[in-house]
Amino acid sequence: MTIGQFIKKTDLSEKSELEKVKYVGFFLLKEKKNSDFTVSELSQLFSDVGFSKPNSSRLTDKIKKSRDFIKGTRNNSFTLHFKINSELETELPLLGEKSEEVIAFDTILPESLFQGTRGYIEKLCKQINASFENNIFDGAAVLMRRLMEVLLVQGYDHQNRLAEIKDGNDLKNLNTIINYTVSNNVFSLSKGTKECLDIFRKLGNFSAHRIQYNCRKTELKKVAMEYRVAIEELLYASGLK
Repeated sequence: MTIGQFIKKTDLSEKSELEKVKYVGFFLLKEKKNSDFTVSELSQLFSDVGFSKPNSSRLTDKIKKSRDFIKGTRNNSFTLHFKINSELETELPLLGEKSEEVIAFDTILPESLFQGTRGYIEKLCKQINASFENNIFDGAAVLMRRLMEVLLVQGYDHQNRLAEIKDGNDLKNLNTIINYTVSNNVFSLSKGTKECLDIFRKLGNFSAHRIQYNCRKTELKKVAMEYRVAIEELLYASGLK
């Protein structure tokens, strides 16, 4: 878990300065394997994540007076009292362990867009966001293509028109499905979405199949807004919104 994910999970920005120190100390212990911390290290971390940089001498005094902390092994360092550590282990039992949960922020698709749709849709959306956040741009592109294809098929199924995009028992390829959808105005998609569907398909295909191609962040950011709009329209067409 990254510090950004930890801040969101614990609602850290709403806590007092000393509470922030307590939770961050626990994070450093479990995720970074740091047995202690200094006020200087905390101040830098606070600044890095966008919190107000504390007054070092005042914060040091607060920590020394608090029963939640004890002296660390290094000079001028502190660590959590074992009682506080135990309490936080109960509150945050999975910290430091690998989890199947995908923790992601709203980088490509806002959570409000896909929340309450279907479990497999929500997981795909979270994986897209997480891939983008962690600079796995080829992975994000492939997943973006997959989500679009899933929703197109879901839309045909919702309208009882699945046979139109099948060859026997198999689905036609995505290029054929997109061309048919656009040509026949199947879902009354906006002009912008119609124009972008094949761009998203190609982007995913390049990342999946072009040996010497690597997707770049700028390429995804360039189409992020149009992709967001397209996914929203397809969610409505699929009866999921």
